[in-house]
Amino acid sequence: MHALVDSHCHLDAAEFDLDRDEVIARARKAGVARQVVPAVDAAGWPKLREVCASAPGLYPAYGLHPMYLSSHRPEHLHELRDWIERERPFAVGECGLDYFVEGLDRDEQARYFEGQLKLAREFDLPLIVHARHAVEATIAAFRRVGGLRGVVHSYSGSEEQAGQLWKAGFLLGLGGPVTYDRAKRLRRIVAAMPIEQLLLETDAPDQPDAAIRGQRNEPARLAGIAETIAGLRGISLDELAAATSANAERLFKLPAVSGAASE
Repeated sequence: MHALVDSHCHLDAAEFDLDRDEVIARARKAGVARQVVPAVDAAGWPKLREVCASAPGLYPAYGLHPMYLSSHRPEHLHELRDWIERERPFAVGECGLDYFVEGLDRDEQARYFEGQLKLAREFDLPLIVHARHAVEATIAAFRRVGGLRGVVHSYSGSEEQAGQLWKAGFLLGLGGPVTYDRAKRLRRIVAAMPIEQLLLETDAPDQPDAAIRGQRNEPARLAGIAETIAGLRGISLDELAAATSANAERLFKLPAVSGAASE
C-alpha cells in the first residue's frame, strides 16, 4: 500500500505522554508515514515543536483553536507571527470557529480567526480550520480575507458547502466519523467529492472510529478509515492512499517519501 498521511493528529496531547514513541511506531507499522500536528493554544507551541523534532515524519502547525478561547490573549496573535517567521511551520492552525460549544463568544472567536487568516495569507501558508456548526460563517471569513488555501478538518457541512469550499481553495479532512453507518450525509459527500479535495485524518486522540468507539484514538487507525473511504468510493485502497497523500504533499508542501509502506 502507498504510504498514508494523517493530515490532522494532536500527537502532542497529554494522552500520548506515556507512550508517544510506541504510538508513532504503530503508525509507521500501519503505513502512516507522515503526520501533520496542529496546535491549539500558545502555551502548547513549545511542546509541539519538541514533539515534532523527536521523530521523522512529524510536521508542525501553530495556531489558536476556538475551543480554547479562554486561554487566548490578543498578544498571542503577535507571538504567533513571530513563531511563524522563526519556525517556518507547514501550516497555520488549528484555528476556526465553533458555534456548537456554549459560552464561546462569537465576536472574539472571529477576531482570532481572521487574525490567523491574515497571517496565513501573509506567509503564504495553508490553514487548518475547525468549523463546527459554523461552515457558512467560515466561508464568509475566507471570502472577506481572500487569497487563502487550506483544509476544513473533520468536515460536517453540506454537499453544497463542500463545493463552495473547493472553489475557495479548501480541501476537506475526513476521519473517524465517516466509519459510522449513521453518518449517511457525510458518506454521500465522501463518495462523490473530487478526490483532489480529500485528505485523511484521525484527529487523534479524539474522534475514534466505529471499531474503537469511546477509546483513545491514535494515528495507526488511519488505515481503517482509508479502507472505509476507498469502499465508499469504489476504488482500491492503494489508489486512495496515493491520491490523498499527493493532496497532502501539495497542500502542505511536505517532503516526499518513498511510496512503499507496510505490507
